[in-house]
Amino acid sequence: MPDASTGASAPNPHLPPYAARGLKGRILSGVQPTGNLHLGNYLGAIRNFARLQSDYECLYCVVDLHAITLPQDPKQLAAQTREIASAFLAAGVDGAKQIIFNQSMVAEHAQLAWIFNCVARMGWMSRMTQFKEKAGKDRENVSLGLFAYPALMAADILIYKATHVPVGEDQKQHLELTRDIAIKFNNDFAAPDFFPVTEPLIFGAATRVMSLRDGTKKMSKSDPSDYSRINLTDDADAVAQKIRRAKTDPLPMPESPADAEKRPDADNLLGIYAALADQEKEAVVAQFAGKQFSEFKAALTELAVAKLGPIGAEMQRLMKDPGHVDAVLRNGAERARALAGPILADVYKTVGFLKP
Repeated sequence: MPDASTGASAPNPHLPPYAARGLKGRILSGVQPTGNLHLGNYLGAIRNFARLQSDYECLYCVVDLHAITLPQDPKQLAAQTREIASAFLAAGVDGAKQIIFNQSMVAEHAQLAWIFNCVARMGWMSRMTQFKEKAGKDRENVSLGLFAYPALMAADILIYKATHVPVGEDQKQHLELTRDIAIKFNNDFAAPDFFPVTEPLIFGAATRVMSLRDGTKKMSKSDPSDYSRINLTDDADAVAQKIRRAKTDPLPMPESPADAEKRPDADNLLGIYAALADQEKEAVVAQFAGKQFSEFKAALTELAVAKLGPIGAEMQRLMKDPGHVDAVLRNGAERARALAGPILADVYKTVGFLKP
């Protein structure tokens, strides 16, 4: 309806705020504060955080509640929480426009997680692949939190009624569980449209960055060899040394994508170059086909230093200013609570809890 005083269309009161602003939806994504952020974290998640903010309302969370499902040193946990927040900012996330916060500052996450613990089924949880991997053969001695944390992950998403979540291939199962919990809650409480069935945003090739020492294994912060990964805080010399020592084979560079796929170490380095350069891997294969690895590694080093150097330097600067980072997190938590509080109040009413 046009506004009588201005002639402009009045805002639709039924539209969510992001839609009223012409955005595609609301995103929630989180990163655990476990230290040693590396190239795989950047290309698989953090770089995309900055790229999504022009099209979506974004909430980016340091998931410190998830971190304590395994033993943590409290002082180290606090420092690593600031490190993750610094990485978000250094990668280009606008902390004034988007919401950056740590999970434990917003109690609504844990409150909704308990309700979801009562909605989710034991069978659903016991089938979660990551629980099996983290628990290993000692399942009887892991924390209850490690078993139940997918319900908290669902609460992280649904406490904001997020419409989309950027996920890698290894996280699709958790998002499917979130969707199952949302559907079951809606059905159990006869509220068919209460929670959205959140959609995944999957970023393909860049989500699988492999170890520099073994192209068949995913790059990991837990790998005992620091030469297996490029840390976001590595300086130019460290980046150059790690790429120079990255495992290859004795043959020249692959001549075709099919050839590259048979050579995992070469394929991994080509994929890293393509992701950093924002090119298709096929184009990178054609550019370096038949050349010596030394020539390719020199080009990859130059590219990696140019792309990652400013991010690492800004992270280091921010980590030396913890007061500023803490202020960003507190401001983000306040804004997150303003979104989560009314939704949790509606959940309580729907479930049948009396008002305090």
